[in-house]
Amino acid sequence: MQTLSTQETELILKEMTENFNHGGRKITVPPPIFLAMKAEIISYTKGKSITVSFPVSLDQTNPMGMMQGGVIAAAFDNAFGPLSYLVAKRPTTTIDMNIQYIRGVAVDQKVIVKATIEAKGFSTIHMVGEMRTEKDKLLATATTNLLILKIPGGVGESV
Repeated sequence: MQTLSTQETELILKEMTENFNHGGRKITVPPPIFLAMKAEIISYTKGKSITVSFPVSLDQTNPMGMMQGGVIAAAFDNAFGPLSYLVAKRPTTTIDMNIQYIRGVAVDQKVIVKATIEAKGFSTIHMVGEMRTEKDKLLATATTNLLILKIPGGVGESV
C-alpha cells in the first residue's frame, strides 16, 4: 500500500473541495474545525488509514484540567472524516461514533489519532481509531460508521 506525504494528502483534499463545490454547494475538506484544532495530517496510506496529530491546549479542558471528552470526540471525527472522503471520493456523513475513554489527556502535549478502514461497502464505511500520546500510550479508542452520500464530484469522477 502506498503511503502519501502530508503535502500529497492535502493536495488531494484540496482537489476534492474544488470538485465537490458546484451547483451552489459549499463543501470544505478538511473542514474549518480541523484547522481550528490545529490538526496536522502526518500520513495517509491509500485506502487504509490516516494519522493526524492534535495539540492539546488549555482552552480544550474540562473542570479537572484534562482534554474534554467532546474535544476528544472531535479529534476522532477530524481523522475519520478526511479518511472517509479520501476512500469514498464522495462526501460522507457520520451515522454513529462510539468512544472509549481509557485515561485522561493532559494539556501541553500532542495526541496522535490513527483512523483505519475496517470495511467499506457500497453505501457505508466502518472505521476504528486510536488516540495515543507521542510516546505511544493509549488514551482512547473509537469506532464509527459513515454513510457515503450520493453527491457526485469526487476526484476522477465526472460531474
